[in-house]
Amino acid sequence: MKFERFQQLVRMMFLPDAAGDIQTRYTAVDAQTVHPLVLAYVGDAYFHLYVRTRLLSYEQAKVQALHAFSAQIVSAAWQARAYRGISAMLTAQEQALYRRARNTKSHAPRSASVADYHASTGFEALLGSLYIRGETARLEEITEAAFQIIASEMMANIQREQENGH
Repeated sequence: MKFERFQQLVRMMFLPDAAGDIQTRYTAVDAQTVHPLVLAYVGDAYFHLYVRTRLLSYEQAKVQALHAFSAQIVSAAWQARAYRGISAMLTAQEQALYRRARNTKSHAPRSASVADYHASTGFEALLGSLYIRGETARLEEITEAAFQIIASEMMANIQREQENGH
């Protein structure tokens, strides 16, 4: 980011109040009115932290291995698979939020198919919405189910490759 752009963002975000302190623009966040891509932004951060913390159950010394493995797990392809695995456990409201975010116009990176990227955006928006609304029990339930689905499918892929002699 160029310094001029950084300065512009600081001036836009951090407005001083009469006392010179930084004033907040919003006193609350309503998940219903937050743009789906913003929900996905929050959900992505939450899922990253969840996966990194969850992986500490398996490894606690090798930071590069933890980073590489967590980056694989939180990829669009694996999140799309996780969503397909948890979709049956979602309420109608959660499915509607997922669809709204999935269908929001955005540009997929080269590292993911368009379908997987949009599915992962919907999944992340669902997590972000639950996080913002403070629905921690439901957030934990969905996130752990997604983690288990990803782990199981990763293990199944390894087993298939071993059986095929790779």
